[in-house]
Amino acid sequence: QVQLVESGGGVVQPGGSLRLSCAASGFTFSSWSMSWVRQFAGKGLEWVADIENGGGRTWYANSVKGRFTISRDNAKNTLYLQMNNLKPEDTAVYYCAKGAGGVQPSSSRGKGTLVNVSS
Repeated sequence: QVQLVESGGGVVQPGGSLRLSCAASGFTFSSWSMSWVRQFAGKGLEWVADIENGGGRTWYANSVKGRFTISRDNAKNTLYLQMNNLKPEDTAVYYCAKGAGGVQPSSSRGKGTLVNVSS
């Protein structure tokens, strides 16, 4: 079955950087667009970024454009999210999702990794 395992979260100061990873298995990773979504405490899911199956095209939420970069390594079945210039308002649990969008109830997502931006 589909398995997505996020890692790389942690505590970072404002202005710092983190790189999230998502190890995928149970499906043909290279055939699927992938996405990152996040969930603020007590709130619903928010879409962050998408990447097409070949990695050539990416899309970002306005709130992260210019600071976050989504990428993938199809040989390693791994999705990445490089996060630079982090802000306290980026504090959330980050999930990778199979397919574009990633916020639908039917989307397959991992268990998430917590990013805490705090001084």
